Amino acid sequence: MTHSEKRAKGTCPLVYQCRPPLSTSTVNHLADLLRRHLKAIRCRWRILPPGKIAVIVLAVLRHDQRLADMAGGNNVSESTVRRWHDELIGLLAAQAPRLERALTKVARVGRWS
Repeated sequence: MTHSEKRAKGTCPLVYQCRPPLSTSTVNHLADLLRRHLKAIRCRWRILPPGKIAVIVLAVLRHDQRLADMAGGNNVSESTVRRWHDELIGLLAAQAPRLERALTKVARVGRWS
């Protein structure tokens, strides 16, 4: 039997040990956020599409997966996964409302809305 390093046609290179309980809208929101950022910085390509990057980062955040495990299964380096993780955390943090504004709104309204 011969051994081939090529993937079968149409297979997904994303490797994860279990199905993460994520909604489609969560993954799409993070992927769209990354797409807009890549367009803004005029980045031509990434080794994986934004949707797969979003799933990898969410798996790292949700299940505290080791970066080396996620990297090795997806044919990228550990530093790449760490960079994606830091980049997406920064993009999400930039979207979050400022604490002062949120507290002012709560004080004005009298409750969380």
